[in-house]
Amino acid sequence: MFSRNVNKSQTESFTRKRREAKGKSSFREHAVSKNHGHSRSIRKAPAEDTPMSSNLTSSIITLVVGREQRLFAAHEDVLCISPFFSAACRGQFLESSSKRISLPDEEPEIFSSVLEYLYKGDYYPKLVHNKRRNSWELESGENGGSVESTVYHHGINGELLKDTVIYCTAEKYGLEELKRVALRKQGLQSGIQCSTILSSARYAYANTPDTDSKLRAHYLALIIRSRGTFKRSGTMQMEMQAGGSQLFFDLFVALCNHVDDVASVAGSPRSVRTHH
Repeated sequence: MFSRNVNKSQTESFTRKRREAKGKSSFREHAVSKNHGHSRSIRKAPAEDTPMSSNLTSSIITLVVGREQRLFAAHEDVLCISPFFSAACRGQFLESSSKRISLPDEEPEIFSSVLEYLYKGDYYPKLVHNKRRNSWELESGENGGSVESTVYHHGINGELLKDTVIYCTAEKYGLEELKRVALRKQGLQSGIQCSTILSSARYAYANTPDTDSKLRAHYLALIIRSRGTFKRSGTMQMEMQAGGSQLFFDLFVALCNHVDDVASVAGSPRSVRTHH
């Protein structure tokens, strides 16, 4: 979909075990990216109230996305699955003469995935069910290779986990099921660099409300599980010294809770010993 090749720093990486996750299968459809004048494969949500049972005869909305002003086109009733776009189509952002909505702060690759989801309920790489293992996995890329898990984000001038950015975008657009899909997919990723995880965690904290704890909890649990790697990470040290994020206080609380849980299970709470 609009992938970019960006050089990555050679920092530490770690491999996480794949966790089993349940999901829904999806199908493909086509939407138009006007900048290139050809069809792109897209999908649409089964869990949101979707208009796919109709013939999609509603008007076409043009969307101008990102700094490069990439053009996308979508049916109005598909966009209006999102409360954000429903409000926009009522005139909040819509240029009535051309039925055009400008989204200058969005990344085209991320918006492409959101649009793909709105049409068919998933985005590339889609979730596939492994019947032999009875588990959900991410589909492979071309020639059986892995699919790039990060995306370059102009807002931070660096790489972020794609599923994290999609989750935060879904939060803004009011797409709760897309948030669940993005979180499930992120749990299946592995081999991510420490620096990318910490940058993505900061982004998650900056772009989700305090009441939405699922993505934040995912990062806290991930860092705690891989604490040995992060303990040796110079990137972690620099991030903590820089501060400026609720992330590290939440991490401290989560670590304290983890220690308490371990002590409780062992049945030997720590106590101060006095030597005579």
